Amino acid sequence: MNLWEVLLTAFQRKGTLLRVRICETQKPASKLSVPEFRMQGQDPTSNNRHLAARDDDTDEIDLLELAGTLWRGKWIILACSLLSAAMGGYYAYRMAIPMYSAGTSIAIDTSGPQIVDIENVFSGVSSDWYSLNTEVGKISSRRLGEQVVRRLDLTENPDFNPYLATSSDDDTSGWLSNLLQTDEIEEVPPTETEIFNATVDSALGAITVNRDPDSYIFTITATTGDRGTSVLLANTHADAYIADQIAIKFEAIERAVTWLTERVTELESELQRQEDGIKDLRAQSSLSSPEALQAINQQANDMEDRLKELRSLADEAEAKIARLEALRDDGDFESMARAFSDPVLQQLYQRLETGGEEAKELFESRFSLLLEREASDRRRASTQAEALEASYANLQNEIAAKTQDLIELQQAEREVEATRVLYETFLTRLKETTVQRGLQEADALVLSPAIAARKVAPRERRILALSIILGIMAGAGLVLLQSLLHRGFRTAEDLEKYTGLTVLGQIPRIPISRRAELIPYLKAKPTSAASEAIRNLRTSVLLSNIDTPPEVIMCTSSLPGEGKTTQAIALAHNFAGLGKKVLLLEGDIRRRTFSQYLDNAPEKGLISALSGETPLEDVTFHDDALGADVLIGEKSNVNAADIFSSDRFDQFLTYVRSVYDVIIIDSPPVLVVPDARVVGQSVDAILYVVKWEKTTKSQVEAGLRQLETANLRIAGFSLSQIDTKAMQKYGYGKKYGAYGAATVEAGKYYEN
Repeated sequence: MNLWEVLLTAFQRKGTLLRVRICETQKPASKLSVPEFRMQGQDPTSNNRHLAARDDDTDEIDLLELAGTLWRGKWIILACSLLSAAMGGYYAYRMAIPMYSAGTSIAIDTSGPQIVDIENVFSGVSSDWYSLNTEVGKISSRRLGEQVVRRLDLTENPDFNPYLATSSDDDTSGWLSNLLQTDEIEEVPPTETEIFNATVDSALGAITVNRDPDSYIFTITATTGDRGTSVLLANTHADAYIADQIAIKFEAIERAVTWLTERVTELESELQRQEDGIKDLRAQSSLSSPEALQAINQQANDMEDRLKELRSLADEAEAKIARLEALRDDGDFESMARAFSDPVLQQLYQRLETGGEEAKELFESRFSLLLEREASDRRRASTQAEALEASYANLQNEIAAKTQDLIELQQAEREVEATRVLYETFLTRLKETTVQRGLQEADALVLSPAIAARKVAPRERRILALSIILGIMAGAGLVLLQSLLHRGFRTAEDLEKYTGLTVLGQIPRIPISRRAELIPYLKAKPTSAASEAIRNLRTSVLLSNIDTPPEVIMCTSSLPGEGKTTQAIALAHNFAGLGKKVLLLEGDIRRRTFSQYLDNAPEKGLISALSGETPLEDVTFHDDALGADVLIGEKSNVNAADIFSSDRFDQFLTYVRSVYDVIIIDSPPVLVVPDARVVGQSVDAILYVVKWEKTTKSQVEAGLRQLETANLRIAGFSLSQIDTKAMQKYGYGKKYGAYGAATVEAGKYYEN
C-alpha cells in the first residue's frame, strides 16, 4: 500500500471531509406545500429537498473526492508521465544537439587614467548604472559581431552560416520533391551581404553578456555545438571588444586632431584679420587716447557752465526790461526813479515837482535811454549765448564721434584678445591631443580568458524531471477534465451524493446476447453476481418500508434502454423464488417488449382484462421458468395515460392485490410519456433504474422533477448494467470487486 492509499484509508475511517468553502452564505431549500401523499410513510417533497440540498452543495469543493478522482485515474496519470518521460528522454538523448558554453571575464576600469590629461578630449567609462548597462549593449552590438565574423571567417562555418547548413539538405529536398512530384521552385542565390548578415545574426545569437551587479566585471559567454568553437568565439569576442575600445578612442582622437587643426588655422586667420582692423581704426580716428577724449569732455563741461550763465543773464535782463516797461506804462515816476541808480535820472525826478512838463519830458526821455541800454545789454547777452550754444553743439558732435571711435576700438581690442585666448587654448589642446595618439589604452582588460567549455544542453536529468512533472500535470488535467465532462454515474456513492436518495441495488451487466436468454440465465446461475445483486435489490425494496412492505412495485427509468424491463423480470423471478405469488405486469403497452423475453405469450392482455372482455385468469399466463404469472401489454386505440388514470385500473389493482402477494409493473420511461406518473399514483414503491455510465445527471434530475409534479417519491435507485472491467479501468475495481465477491460467497452459502 502506497502513501495515497494510506491517506485515503485514514480519511475514510475517520470520516473526515475536507472542503473548501467558496460561498459562505447558502440559501435553505424551500419546502413545497403539497397534498398528503398516497404512499404510507413517504414524503412527497423529499425529492425536491434532496435536489435543493445538492444544489446548495455545488459551492463546495470536496478535496477528498478530488484526491480520490486523481487516485482513480492514477493509471492514466502514470501513462501520461511515462509517455512524457519517454518523449523527453528521446529528445534529450537522441534528438537534442549538445551545446557547450565557454566564458571570458573582463573588467572595466572606470578611473580612466591617462598619461596626458586630456579628459575633455576623450573620457573613459563612467561608473553609473546606465553607463555600465550601455557597455553591455556595446559588447553585444552588431559592430563587434561583424568584427568577430571577419576575424574567424565564420561565413565558411556551417554552424553559423545558415546557407551552408541548408546546402547539405539539397539532395534530400530534391529526392523529396521527386517523390511528391512537385515542381522545384528556382531559388535566387543569396548575395554576399545576405550571407554575411545571416552569419552575424547567428554569431550574436551564440553570445550572451552578463554583468556582476556588485562589481565592474562582465562575462562574455559563447554557446555553440563545439567545445573549441565556444572557447575561440568567447576569447575572440573579448579581444574584439578591447581592440574596439582602443579603435574608438583612436578614432575620437583623430577626429579631435583634425577638428582642432582646422579650428586653430581658422582662429589664426581671424586673429590676424582683427589685428589689422584695429590698426585701420587707429589710423582713421584722430583720437590718440582715452585721456584726450576726457580733456575734450572737460572743455565741453566748462562751455556748458558758461552757456548756462549767459542764458541766466539774458533771462534776468528780459525780466527787468519787462518790469521797467510796466512802470513806464503805469507812470509811477517814483518807482521808475528807484529802478535805476542813475544820478541824472534822480535829479530829473526831483525837478518833477517844480519843473513842470519840461521836467517830466526830460525824466521820461532819460528813463527811455536807460531802458534802451538795458535792452542793448540783453541783446548782447543773447547773441553771446547763441554763439556759445553753437560752439557747444559742435563740441558735443565731436565728442560723440570720438566716443564711437573709442568704443569700436575697445570692442575690436576685446575681440582680438578673446580670439587670441581661444587660439592659444586650441593650439595647446592640439599639441596635447597630437601627443596622445600613441598613448591610448582600453578601459577594459581580460581577467580570465576562456580555457575549456562545459556542456550546458541538453540537461538530461532536468528534461526528464520536467517531462515527468508535465506528464503528471497533463494526466491529472486529463483525469479532471474527463471527470468534469462526465455526466453519468459510475458508483452508487456518486448517484446518492448527487440526488440525496438511496441506491437500493447495483446490478452488473448480465452476460447474455439476447433478451430471451435472461430467464434461463437467472434460473441456471442462481449464485452469479447478477443473481445475488437482484436478490439484494429485492431485500432493499422490501426493507424500504419496514412497517408496510410494498406489494405493488413499479420499475421505471428516465429513457428507454436503461434495463428497467430486465430488472422487473429479474425481480419477479426472485420474488417467485421466495414462494410468493407474483404477477409481472407489462405497463409499457406502447413498446410491448415482454414477448422478446417470454415464450408462448397470449395475444390478449392488460387491455382485455381492464375492459372486462376477458377474465384475468384467461389473459394471464404462468411461465414455469420465471415462476410467476405474466400479464402482457396489448395494443389499444385509447391513450395509455388515460387507461392508467381510469377508475377501472384502480379497481383492477385492488383486485390483483387480493390475488397476488407481489405485483411488479414495468412502466414506460418518465421523460418519454406521462404513463409512469399516472401508474405511480397506485403503487407502493417506485424503483428508478439508472444505467451505469450512460444516464446523465440532467436526465435523472429531470425524471425526478417530473415525478415531483405528480407528488411522487421514489423508494430508491437501481444502478444497472455495471461493467466490472470498466470499473477497474476507472479505478473503482476494489469498490465493486469487493461487493461482487461478497455476493458470490453469499450465493454459495445459500446454495449449500
